[in-house]
Amino acid sequence: MFPTFDGHNDILLRLFNAPQNREAIWLTGEGKGHLDLPRMKTGGFVGGFFAIYIPSPHRDDGIDYHQLMENPPYRLPLSPLISAPDALPTAWAMANHMLWMERASEGRFKLVTTAAQIRANMAAGVISGILHMEGAEAIDPDLDALYAFHALGLRSLGPVWSRPTIFGHGVPFAYPSSPDTGEGLTDAGKRLIKACNDLKVMIDLSHMTEAGFNDVAALSTAPLVATHSNAHALTQSSRNLTDRQLSVIRESGGMVGLNFATSFLRRDGKQSADMGWEDVLAHLDHLIEHLGEDHVGLGSDFDGATIPQGIGDVTGLPALQQAMLDHQYGEALVKKLTHENWLALLDRTWGG
Repeated sequence: MFPTFDGHNDILLRLFNAPQNREAIWLTGEGKGHLDLPRMKTGGFVGGFFAIYIPSPHRDDGIDYHQLMENPPYRLPLSPLISAPDALPTAWAMANHMLWMERASEGRFKLVTTAAQIRANMAAGVISGILHMEGAEAIDPDLDALYAFHALGLRSLGPVWSRPTIFGHGVPFAYPSSPDTGEGLTDAGKRLIKACNDLKVMIDLSHMTEAGFNDVAALSTAPLVATHSNAHALTQSSRNLTDRQLSVIRESGGMVGLNFATSFLRRDGKQSADMGWEDVLAHLDHLIEHLGEDHVGLGSDFDGATIPQGIGDVTGLPALQQAMLDHQYGEALVKKLTHENWLALLDRTWGG
């Protein structure tokens, strides 16, 4: 079993939704979700990006959105913009949960801000956590909150989730659909990209419209990264990346993390977990073909998506690795895909 460094998870949302149970959720496991500290150790999970995510307001429209995604075609309506004053308390609470996770783990989990810290933690058997923001709703137009969260340890940010922000526009969940679904960055979004470059905060292109992707590619001086996205050529989801986008990412020295979400893996666009390894490996093959083997990793979306039954939760990572080996990926390539490429990308993005 090789160590796995992961591009995206949503355990902070689980903690936010049930703060009274956070010790069980994190320290001992409660038999739910995809992640907890004991199962991370069992699955060989050595670190990843932990997302601050602002939930959309509940829709009282009587529509079963999960059922819609089981019966393509579908196009879910975008949630409305959430203002910074409304988003900030939730984002602050999730950041505090991340700091609590470090304290409560008693040395088994540490918040990191450099690739060197990740390597040192791997050698010591400590799990590393990068504080990430999935959607910049909590950031104000003057960007003051960006600097505050950076001081807390924020080192990765996606300007949008699948809804608009004051910085840009997210794609709707739609199948079949191209990622060319709306406008790109706003003027505030362009200022945000520059500030992230100055702070060496990694910019995540997942959930962005194709126009927004193009704007970031034109403005950013850092490698282009999509932490949890797949190949549009195989699964025609708005959330997946076209071959042209993959080429642009490759040219920048960037990276894509394979998303385990079934609706972005399955060629039929369905959300069902009842699937084998074929589509998972096909997406990996396609990403490697178009990006090169040094620019592909894993971006599970654990605790934020429906996962293939062969993986199930974080303890299924060794099964995924075995599927890669059985697919004639050599050990050297599997090591790159599971952790080495992410660490090299962070070296390129963050510096020494």
